Amino acid sequence: MRKGGSTVIAGDGQVSMGQTIVKGNARKVRALAGGKVIAGFAGATADAFTLIERLEAKLEQYPGQLARACVDLAKDWRTDRYLRRLEAMLIAADATGIFTLSGVGDVLEPEHGVAAIGSGGAFALAAARALMDFDLTAEEIATRAMGIAADICVYTNRELTVETVGT
Repeated sequence: MRKGGSTVIAGDGQVSMGQTIVKGNARKVRALAGGKVIAGFAGATADAFTLIERLEAKLEQYPGQLARACVDLAKDWRTDRYLRRLEAMLIAADATGIFTLSGVGDVLEPEHGVAAIGSGGAFALAAARALMDFDLTAEEIATRAMGIAADICVYTNRELTVETVGT
């Protein structure tokens, strides 16, 4: 989410296989491009790591151009036979923009400065949108929204990783 010049991505730590929690403290949010870009993922872990690595390579190819790197990754993801089979989603952000990327070629910039993915994504999105008008920082909103999602979604926990870019 973006608010007050800060962009924040918060991710929970739960990894599930079916109805079983396999790990509770996974790190699903990463700083990239020397801390100028942050990214979070949902879905199959190995697939998500592959996509994060590809995004990093695109950011090296297009330094300071997150939107272009995301669009180029989405093109590859959609057209490459290997990448098409990956089951994950990404959120990538820098100080000026947030993008949601999917395997069907989507590169979406949220209308209200808030994006969410994963099992608890809809709950976190709704909570963050509701909290936007309060006198809270982007990090406080993201943390509270994830807490609300964890209260509702059995596939979301409170073991958060939070990364920030911007002021």
